[in-house]
Amino acid sequence: METIGVLLVSYGAREVAMADTLLRSKNYHVELYVADKQRNPFNAGHATKHAVIPSLDVGEICKFAQENKDHLDFVLVGSENPIIKGIRDLIEEKTGIPVICPKKAYAIEESKVAQRVLFEEIAPDANPHFKVFDPAIYKTETDVKEAVYRWLDELDNQAVVKPDKPALGKGVGVWGDHFATREQLFEHFLSNFKYGSVIIEEKVPGEESSCMGFCDGKHFIPLPDTRDYKRAFDDDRGPNTGGMGSYKDSADYLPFLTAADRESELALAEKIFTGWRKKIPDDTALRGVPLYLAFMHTGKGIKILEINSRPGDPEIMNLLPVIKDDFVDVCLKMVDGTLTSVAMEKSATVLTYKVPPDYGGYSQVYADKVVQAEVGSPVDLSKAEALIQKYGDKIRIYPGSMEIRDGKNYALKSRAIGVLGIGDSIEEARQISQEGAKAITGGALWNRTDVASKEHIAKSINHMCMLREKI
Repeated sequence: METIGVLLVSYGAREVAMADTLLRSKNYHVELYVADKQRNPFNAGHATKHAVIPSLDVGEICKFAQENKDHLDFVLVGSENPIIKGIRDLIEEKTGIPVICPKKAYAIEESKVAQRVLFEEIAPDANPHFKVFDPAIYKTETDVKEAVYRWLDELDNQAVVKPDKPALGKGVGVWGDHFATREQLFEHFLSNFKYGSVIIEEKVPGEESSCMGFCDGKHFIPLPDTRDYKRAFDDDRGPNTGGMGSYKDSADYLPFLTAADRESELALAEKIFTGWRKKIPDDTALRGVPLYLAFMHTGKGIKILEINSRPGDPEIMNLLPVIKDDFVDVCLKMVDGTLTSVAMEKSATVLTYKVPPDYGGYSQVYADKVVQAEVGSPVDLSKAEALIQKYGDKIRIYPGSMEIRDGKNYALKSRAIGVLGIGDSIEEARQISQEGAKAITGGALWNRTDVASKEHIAKSINHMCMLREKI
């Protein structure tokens, strides 16, 4: 069996899912080298070499790659920050090792303004109405406030506020969710505006789907639809998070969509990819997952909420375990420029995240439910891992924001553990995922209990029916 050396740049559970899928290869013996944000239990236990680089500094990661370059066939990157900072450009220049992620110049999620401009040129019908507010244009706060309010008049206040750059200011804010008055909206706007340009776009009612695909630079191969749960608490209450869970159906599209909706998604994704690629002279620049698309289905067609240039977290975890093809072969074909298809199993998957008590403001809202004696205590995965004897490959445990200290597992500040269930139906997969999540104890961890529930899915189905009837 051929040995393949892979350097994985790991941030959390998303990359653990990548590592797990690589290590399950039936065609190759995989030697895993991991540049990790923390001493992740899974990575530390399975890596041939494991380096902890808390900042995920691209220079430090490149040094690790240089030290091991004679053993590496490719580098796989999941997290957005190293991609935005040019990890591929640096490693390929210094070592010659191929890196699976887009080049720095094409990390499109770095700029929401660039996204909207690109969509307006390639697919204007799918682009929500928007206006860019550039600090260089306005002399005073009064000037920009008047301009914002004029735009809100046109949108009837139904607006979404987005900073151009990620992770600056207060991030995305939505009318009706984060603010109910123009004064609140403008305060949110200013918190982002002091760092740079801000977009205010129309709020589009509908149901959201995620669509991402693998790319060898020349071909974009879309994967089945997924749906994530951004709100912290059950019933879609609480603040937005990085994602509390996600699901996919056994079909390529979600239960509230139709086969025709799926065809429309694929046509739009291909239109964006083809239009974007025409502007790029390098046939390899978009290698990896250059398009992780957030679509909003309105009943009158699709709108594009945003795109990212990396795999979705948590959504890629719904997809990796049900790829029929050997994932190592998929990666090698991305490197070689020969990826023309990816075969998928017809399975449903549900991912539930367990998170620490402060995540999403849970300990403030549900203080009575937090077992204080467990806060900061070690996390016990043994009962969840024992479910593998019951369910076999139908359950996966992916440690995320978690580290080993003195031989024990401790949750950190973010999403600690992803539990994936796989089944013939969403409900079967959901029951396995929830059972696995419940079996994890310690650390006062908690999770949403309604990810992929029949009730939640029914609401989405009913909402889409209502939107279609309004046409």
